[in-house]
Parts: sequence; C-alpha cells; structure tokens
Amino acid sequence: MLDIFPDQPSFEYPALVNVLYALVWSFLLSSIVAITHKLTYRGDSYSKNFFQSMVLGGIITAMLMMAIGDSLARGLGVFGAMAIIRFRTRIDDSRDVLFLFAALSTGLAIGVYGYSISFAGTLVFCVAAVILHVTKFKAQNQKTLLLFALDSPEGLAPLQRLMEQYCVESGLKTVCLDRSKNEIRYEYFVVMQKAAEQDKFLLDMSRVNGVTQLKINHTGIGNS
Repeated sequence: MLDIFPDQPSFEYPALVNVLYALVWSFLLSSIVAITHKLTYRGDSYSKNFFQSMVLGGIITAMLMMAIGDSLARGLGVFGAMAIIRFRTRIDDSRDVLFLFAALSTGLAIGVYGYSISFAGTLVFCVAAVILHVTKFKAQNQKTLLLFALDSPEGLAPLQRLMEQYCVESGLKTVCLDRSKNEIRYEYFVVMQKAAEQDKFLLDMSRVNGVTQLKINHTGIGNS
C-alpha cells in the first residue's frame, strides 16, 4: 500500500489525527466528484446548493461510518435516526442522483479506511463521466416547459419552425381552449441546442402574430 495512508486503527475509537486525515480526504474526493459534475453539466443554470450537498455529504458519510465502526447497535441507531428525517427535495435527473451517490460513496469508503477503494473508485468514475461527456453519449440540455397562447391555430406553424431551428427536441405536452379569453393555450417541452440562445428564441417567437403569455418554465418538467 502507499505509505501516505495510515493503517486502520485497531482500537474502537480512532485517534484524532486519523479522524482529521479521513475527513480531509473525504472532502477532497467528494469535491473532485462535485467539480466533475459541474464541468459535465449541460443544464441552463447550475445549482450551487447541489454542489455543496455533494461535497458536504461525503464528509458527513465518512463521519457516520467512523462513528458506527463495527458496532451493530450504533448502526441500527443511526439507521433509525436517519429514518426520522424526511428529505423532500426532488431530483429529477437520474444523472444527478448518481453523482450524489458517488460523492456519498467516497465518504463511505474513507469512513471504513478503504483509502485505495475510494481513490480508485473516484478516479474511474470521474474519468468515465468525462469520456461520456465528450462522446455522442453526452447528456443533453435540460428539458424545459414552453408555454404560450394563440388566438388562432394558424399561428402554430411558424412557432413549430422556430422550435425546429433552436431546439434539438420538442414535443407537445398539453393543449387547452380558454373560452373566457377565446384563445388556445399550448404547453411544449423543449431541449435547447444552445442554452445561451434561449433569449433570442423567445424574442423570435414573440414576433409571431397572435402569440401571448409566452414564457419558459425551467421547473416544469424533469429529464427522462
């Protein structure tokens, strides 16, 4: 093994230097996973809260694993305490879930003093994520919800041509008739070719006659 890695303590509670050593490495490795996620992210806006959750989650996992040790009673106690906590944040993208799990796994491996496992796993995972990002299997931009209203269905054709021009994917989600305003409301999911062109896309759509209530909702639909 590499000499820079201390041996696993033989006593029940590790010394302070071992704890600090493990927590620092869990911070570094989970940060590498979080940075890789940020560099390979294809959405319109990146969540700094999610970035921090990955980094801090790795530290917390390492701390819990060191506190549990090989004690079944402590493990059941922690499991019971975590069962009480309800995490209501919804993560729509399965890729984000995998990165979060990878960051937690680095802390889990460090917490049981599996330094080599944590290092090798982080390296392979991040390299694989980068390789997939630069190939044709790279993640697409996030699906967003496009909403607009028309006073006549004839105005839909030019809007669909604009979607074909600016979007790599689009599809009709819902359509309904508002009798009080005598207009038809449409909801489309769209995937932008370039997130930076979103404002130009909306501006061109607003120039079509009969278009009203034009907006994009970034939280309206999750990735598939």
